[in-house]
Amino acid sequence: MALQGIRLPRWAQACLRFARQRPLGAAGAAIIILMVLAALLADVIAPYDPRANDYGAMFRRPGSGHWLGTDAYGRDVLSRIIYGSRTALLVGFASSLFGATLGAIIGVTSAYFGGRVDLAVQRLMDILLSFPLIILALAVVAILGIGTVNVILAITIPMIPRCALVTRSCALAIREAPYVDAARALGFSHKRIILRHMLPNVVAPYLIMVTAFLGQAILLEASLSFLGLGVAEPTPAWGLMLRGAAVEFAEQAPWMGIFPGLAISLGVFAFNLFGDSLRDALDPKLRVA
Repeated sequence: MALQGIRLPRWAQACLRFARQRPLGAAGAAIIILMVLAALLADVIAPYDPRANDYGAMFRRPGSGHWLGTDAYGRDVLSRIIYGSRTALLVGFASSLFGATLGAIIGVTSAYFGGRVDLAVQRLMDILLSFPLIILALAVVAILGIGTVNVILAITIPMIPRCALVTRSCALAIREAPYVDAARALGFSHKRIILRHMLPNVVAPYLIMVTAFLGQAILLEASLSFLGLGVAEPTPAWGLMLRGAAVEFAEQAPWMGIFPGLAISLGVFAFNLFGDSLRDALDPKLRVA
């Protein structure tokens, strides 16, 4: 593919093809890129220190000095939203990657060994799946305590059984493939067969689960922070900003809740759009010719 006489590299051609075939997914990817850039360049683009209190500027309405207004401590809402993207993306990427990776390893291992191992693992996964995401995350963070690392662990654990079930269903078919039988006949170890021959063949569902989990993880982190069980003040976090814009400030300073809520909605919406489009692109049954 050439653009005005210039031949683009393969990755650029793939991106253009993806944007042309799935514009909603491309829009989601664009929002995600903006979020990542905001997180990386927060020190440069944020107009104020997100942790600095200014009691002379409390509840200032959105305007030229503070584009999105200030909160009950005089902190700039825009700056806290920009820095809050760091917390959202850190928790989202870490928990989804850890959860999907551990789930994929457990699912493939369970499918490979089968029998009693598979039965025991699946019953454990069923027990974890019986709890709603938010309830299990609340239980974990209540045991471990608040903090960014504990929040990541609390969100990671509920993700594991969901990815384990998906990858197990794919690995069951791969287990009977001729090249796996050949690897067994050659005397390869179980570890080598799982890591070298089975796990690489569940990459497509793995990537889909990671992108699907990202939006859920951002929403879960915001929910835990809103309930006071997530990251602690004064760390900028979208859920904490909503908690600070509680009912007593809803009429006095509605912007304190509106703009963080929009940031959460936009982030979750972007990852869902991109995840759905990525699923369609990687699924041969849904692939556009």
